[in-house]
Amino acid sequence: MAMSKKQKALFALITVVITVHAYVFYSLYVINGSTLMATTNTNSVIAAINKLGGVYMFGHYLPIWSVVLVEFCFAYTAEMLIGQPFSFKMACKNFDIKKTNPIHFETAVICATVGIMVPVMSFIAAFLYYPYYMGFNIFTLLANWLKLICFNFPFAYFSQLFFIQPFVRQTFKLISKRK
Repeated sequence: MAMSKKQKALFALITVVITVHAYVFYSLYVINGSTLMATTNTNSVIAAINKLGGVYMFGHYLPIWSVVLVEFCFAYTAEMLIGQPFSFKMACKNFDIKKTNPIHFETAVICATVGIMVPVMSFIAAFLYYPYYMGFNIFTLLANWLKLICFNFPFAYFSQLFFIQPFVRQTFKLISKRK
């Protein structure tokens, strides 16, 4: 059954709301938590963020809610314009949707989405979180982008495949049945 544009938008909304919160947590606590605590001489990540006056983004310290909002806007736009359409096309190139087990096809779409969205969102993050106070250098931006891809890809693959997408699909089914 093909989804309407409204259903695709709702599915992307649910996915991005969960994913952005997961990635902000992952980035701040898992990847950068020790550095934040060591830099500020605090014993918790949230205390370190509060001591800094927020999260460093685009040359300024911003409240964490604004970081989530900015990332949500970029992620939702990228998902609607790039992630959804291209991941479905990539899956269709390798699998016949009518002959393939739905779980296998959904897995192919998830993997293609991760393969598309991780480089896109990692580039956006490299740009947003670039250390502008040091001056701008394109090679530093590219190095930060590649570093973020290496950090984000394993997390994205496993969290999307085993946790986020199964939860989103069940939530979407519940919402669709009510309507």
